[in-house]
Amino acid sequence: MSTAIARMQRANRGSHFHAYRLNGSDPLQLDPFMGIDHAWMSAPTFPPHPHAGFSAVTYLFLDSETGIANRDSLGNSTLIEPGGLHWTAAGRGVVHEENPAVPGSTTHLLQIFVNLPREQQTAAPFALSLAPQDVPVVQRPGVRVRVPLGSFDGVHSPLTPPTEVTLLDITLEAGAELTLPVATGERAFFMPINGRAELNGEGFGLDDLGAPILPTATDATKHTLTAASGGAKVAVFIGAPLRQPVLSNGPMAFASEESLMAATAAYQRGEMGRL
Repeated sequence: MSTAIARMQRANRGSHFHAYRLNGSDPLQLDPFMGIDHAWMSAPTFPPHPHAGFSAVTYLFLDSETGIANRDSLGNSTLIEPGGLHWTAAGRGVVHEENPAVPGSTTHLLQIFVNLPREQQTAAPFALSLAPQDVPVVQRPGVRVRVPLGSFDGVHSPLTPPTEVTLLDITLEAGAELTLPVATGERAFFMPINGRAELNGEGFGLDDLGAPILPTATDATKHTLTAASGGAKVAVFIGAPLRQPVLSNGPMAFASEESLMAATAAYQRGEMGRL
């Protein structure tokens, strides 16, 4: 099965936020994912802001120096610890903010935007959290796989999010190899976090500013991920495409123009709450 490449762009904001941003060449290339920031943040960067129509997911890598303080207009106040995950299903709209728990200390994270099925885009917002000690781990020779979302090799995350997706945080020692299954009807892509790896013999790494994407599987398939001589860390994202329109104004995205306009008006009226 041939792979495509989604381009990553450097997306820095001030001196305290540095990121590689992955967006598809069209709104549906990563479907059901909408975009991802692989980022380092060491000070408050983004003021309170709204989301509606999709989910905003934050996952912290274990090497983060501190956690993320997350709060939202639903009244939730959550510390996302290194190795933990927080899922905000924005639905018809929520305002939230995330900052390093200890200013000056660096968080290393993934900010993941996941589309919601059309029928859930105007539902009430809610949040899910997963503590680092509750993230399942699969060990193989030279390989460690954390499973914060979805499943791998019969091991399942305890979270049940509104969009069924898998996120794997994979660490491979030099030369280590891992076989990754992709089920019929699912799409997978591979984001380099550090080091270099090969997917089915094709090399990739951060210096390439690209992430390999497998097309939607017409039959169940297996793929081989191999680390180069220096070892590698790779984030793997798997999900079944929703195949619905994506109409966005930035912080909000819906399958219809009417829903997008209604959410924008609701935010302007203050109906999503405030921090």
